[in-house]
Amino acid sequence: MPFLQQLDTTTQMLQKVLDLRTKNQQIIGSNIANAETPGYSAKSLEFEDQLKSAMSGKHTGSVTTHPNHIPLQSTNLDQVEGTLTTRADNTGIGDENSVSVDQEMVKLSENQILYETAATMLKKKLSLLKYTINGG
Repeated sequence: MPFLQQLDTTTQMLQKVLDLRTKNQQIIGSNIANAETPGYSAKSLEFEDQLKSAMSGKHTGSVTTHPNHIPLQSTNLDQVEGTLTTRADNTGIGDENSVSVDQEMVKLSENQILYETAATMLKKKLSLLKYTINGG
């Protein structure tokens, strides 16, 4: 079992967010690279709703080692992959390319900020764990 999966669900969620943000960064980069390609349809990755649903308390099962213990519940985070959607050109002019470089650059900046935030949160969480292990 990977190390991060042995920790709490917050750590698992942050790991999943980093993976999905990386995937989103690749898709946005692909859109920007194809901004001048005739007929190219911009793509976007939607995963926030799936992630919220997986973390909302809909668990696949619970684990206890003793009847009086609080159950550890596993989440559906492994099943969150996001939905890739394609945006067709609706302007009716030009080369039927639906990429707006300005919109993609905003998405790129937002995705980068959210990635860095998740990475910082994970780093803080692991630092706290290290602090605890070393005896505080």
